[in-house]
Amino acid sequence: MGAQSRSRQTSFAPTRYREVVLTASKFGEGNSVSKRQTLLVAFGLVLTSLVLILGSFPVRVFFSLIVLVSALVWLVKTLLTSKDQSGPHFEAKQSDLSDSPEVFAVGQLFEATMHGMREGLLVVNKDMRVVASNPAAYKLFNPTVPKIESQRLTELTRNPAIYGAFLDALKGQERSDVKVETHGPERQIFDLRVVPLITNGNGAAGALGVFFDITRTERLEIVRQEFLSNVSHELRTPLTAILAFVETLQNGALDDVESSQRFLSIIGKNASRMHGLIDDILELTAIEGGNVQLRRSSVKLRDLVAEVMSSLTDKAAEHQVILVNEVDSSVVVKVDARRLERMLTNLVDNGIKFGGDDATVTIRYESNSRDKIIVEDNGEGIPSQHLERVFERFYRVDRARSRDMGGTGLGLALVKHLALLHGGEVTVTSELGKGSTFIIHLPR
Repeated sequence: MGAQSRSRQTSFAPTRYREVVLTASKFGEGNSVSKRQTLLVAFGLVLTSLVLILGSFPVRVFFSLIVLVSALVWLVKTLLTSKDQSGPHFEAKQSDLSDSPEVFAVGQLFEATMHGMREGLLVVNKDMRVVASNPAAYKLFNPTVPKIESQRLTELTRNPAIYGAFLDALKGQERSDVKVETHGPERQIFDLRVVPLITNGNGAAGALGVFFDITRTERLEIVRQEFLSNVSHELRTPLTAILAFVETLQNGALDDVESSQRFLSIIGKNASRMHGLIDDILELTAIEGGNVQLRRSSVKLRDLVAEVMSSLTDKAAEHQVILVNEVDSSVVVKVDARRLERMLTNLVDNGIKFGGDDATVTIRYESNSRDKIIVEDNGEGIPSQHLERVFERFYRVDRARSRDMGGTGLGLALVKHLALLHGGEVTVTSELGKGSTFIIHLPR
């Protein structure tokens, strides 16, 4: 669909906006224009525009439902009833009103409000034909025609939830909290509110629906639920082990020195795992909440890498892994030293744990438009189907093995978020049987 077609699409044309305002203006005693009514409409629309600016989704939903829908119901209801008006006297009055600067200003404000709304607005008559809409609604239905006015609702969508909500509204029943899912190029979720348009007490002459996009809210709720589920599971495992061995010790195992020492060692290991998990969760929460401030300074990268490798020497020796520092002594990077040390520690630690015996973990540096700190190993590698998800929280390629080695499942997620905090990113390439390469890209 070309740009010209899109410009003519679904929304009210300027003349249609003026028709709405003109009709609304005569909706008063004696069918005459009331300055007070016009100002009331303008005030309502200005308030609606201010509400739409609010960032809080729940606040926008409640205020929009109260203010926006009420104002639009009133205006569209008069539009629908205007079809019954005829005669030269009424036409002459419309001609006089069209020259009114007050009506023209209200029409412009109404047009801007409709075009600026992120919520989709759809109005149908009693025959289920669309009589008014805005660009957001057009984008929602993604039709093959340049405009959706005069189209039947069944021609736009086969979604039974949408059709049922509008049908109930035409029967005089207000519908709210109707969850609607669309499956176009990407899945979207909407909260639909539909109200009947009652005219002259003769039943509903139409229905007005507002589609609130709650896709992001739903996704965040799913992430929250998954996070709580994962945290609970990760904490339950070490807690169960600790409680089991404490109970064993209480039942007489303390008298067996050798067994008691082994049990205490296991308890300490699981307690440390829980401590590490909680620390990682707090760190991630602080980063995502924007509560972490970087303290950038000029850091000699080779010295920092040497400190990281020194702290992991014992673990590397236990797994017979060789650590190699190939960073030139002249390399200086502008980073938060403590955060970079955390990133490198996590990556080298992963290389030691999953590289296999006799593996080599190497850190080197390259530079072009960005600083690139490369951590690579010649171990087992990561299957290609897992590469896109290794930076997700609690994602493990081999869950049982990772837990046995004391991993929290948050190490790579922390690396990713700390890199983003520096204005960079982290990438990974891997080949089974040949090893993995993680690259931290940082701005210079």
